Amino acid sequence: MQPKVIVFSTPTCSHCNNAKRYFRENKIRFTDVDVSRDMKAAQDMQRRTGQTGVPVILINNRPIVGFDRAKINRLLNI
Repeated sequence: MQPKVIVFSTPTCSHCNNAKRYFRENKIRFTDVDVSRDMKAAQDMQRRTGQTGVPVILINNRPIVGFDRAKINRLLNI
């Protein structure tokens, strides 16, 4: 079963774009949430993680701050 993956990002964030590319290359479905356009999502991200910077990635509601490939791989078992 595929884990639930959410990427809180902005269009100009290179680390966000690298993370999304990594998910696409590994055929991991994800939901991209643009916090520069969705203030409620930005507030939700900050409430969940205490972070205001992106990317913040949630894998089955477990937060990863930044594009931490090792942690992503561990949570996705890849």
